[in-house]
Amino acid sequence: MYRKFFKRFFDIVISLNGILFLGIPMLIIAIIIKIEDPGPALFKQKRVGKNKEHFMLMKFRSMRMDTPHDTPTHLLENPEQYILKSGKFLRKSSLDELPQLFNILAGQMSIIGPRPALWNQYDLIEERDKYHANDVLPGLTGWAQVNGRDELEIPVKAKFDGEYVENLSFGFDLKCFFKTIGAVFKSEGVVEGGTGAMEKDKK
Repeated sequence: MYRKFFKRFFDIVISLNGILFLGIPMLIIAIIIKIEDPGPALFKQKRVGKNKEHFMLMKFRSMRMDTPHDTPTHLLENPEQYILKSGKFLRKSSLDELPQLFNILAGQMSIIGPRPALWNQYDLIEERDKYHANDVLPGLTGWAQVNGRDELEIPVKAKFDGEYVENLSFGFDLKCFFKTIGAVFKSEGVVEGGTGAMEKDKK
């Protein structure tokens, strides 16, 4: 019952209230971005949704307009050169993710779920297939995000996503939600250009 009805119900209620409550702060963020680097404040990117259907994910733009598109940050050469001053704060605080409330309201995402992969992150998509993690709506945050985020190697990240799908329930979503709040305040797991940084540190 939770998977089929209440999860979507909570997504609608939370995203709609979030948009109404955070409307003015989001407008201020958009103005700051446009002042620093003229261009659209919102950044749209093709991502993989439920059942591997593509959708356009929305974020606040945290990088310059001349940044290569459809390239994961960790694959850019010296990604720091592209990140806006305001973008550093937005990424560290996860405020750049706020526009995804509209993706959630539209039914393309959920509050909790595996983070949506880029359309060309074939290695992550393939790993997630092993755990049926592509069979659910991607989330604003998820089990992998509260267990390492950018620091996780792709096989580890996919395994955490699989654990989420296997244990999907109201209680587990609630656990992810509150752990996310703690991780955001501590800026845990945020590594610029750093997918797999945890493993790299060991080496």
